Amino acid sequence: MYRDRSRIIRKIVIIGILLLALGGGAVALHSVYTVRTVYVEGNVHYTEDEIKEIVMAGPLGDNSLYLSLKYRDRGIQDIPFVDVMNVSILAPDTIKITVYEKALAGYVKYLDTYMYFDKDGYVVESSGIRTQGIPQITGLSFDHIVLGEQLPVEDPQVFARIMDLTKLLNKYSLAADKIYLHSSGEITIYFGQIKVAMGIDSSHLEDKLQLLPGFLEKLEGKSGTLQMENYEEGKGKFTFKPDA
Repeated sequence: MYRDRSRIIRKIVIIGILLLALGGGAVALHSVYTVRTVYVEGNVHYTEDEIKEIVMAGPLGDNSLYLSLKYRDRGIQDIPFVDVMNVSILAPDTIKITVYEKALAGYVKYLDTYMYFDKDGYVVESSGIRTQGIPQITGLSFDHIVLGEQLPVEDPQVFARIMDLTKLLNKYSLAADKIYLHSSGEITIYFGQIKVAMGIDSSHLEDKLQLLPGFLEKLEGKSGTLQMENYEEGKGKFTFKPDA
């Protein structure tokens, strides 16, 4: 009976030692993989601090191993404008958060709300706050908007034109405030107090946009209309009409 009791006590002691060892190892492991440095890339609508707060919230939110498993090309459902986020480990205490935002073509204003739509015209987000870097699209006719559905315009092909224009604006680092699509097919782009009349010749659209940054730099602080309707290859002279 004494031997049995000794055996039981020995097992309890051994189990206790193992648990302490495992606990110590876990503590050591957590210490090694505690995040101290974070890099964020791909974010436009949210600041780095906001992305860090979202990703690193909750238990083990400072553990790089846990975060890399939790956010491995994870689709995001509850964060507006974000499609996917990925966390990669650069070092045990250093991670990189890569944000893949939804491809937005523009937004329309409807009942004091900003309705953002994608390349196919589907309304993907609504917000009471305007997001910088996404142009307002005017000139479209519709009588209602439903989140998750396509804007009910007469010609849905217009969305491909808008997306192409938005891509070109981004390509040449042009931050347009508003794009007005005339019923005649002409396009007017607004940059602050400068209106740029692009005309309807879409074949020269990129050529015009490529020249535009230089013109806007020279027109900084002015108000008026830059008329770029007529384009001749190799000739970059256009008329600027100041506001009266």
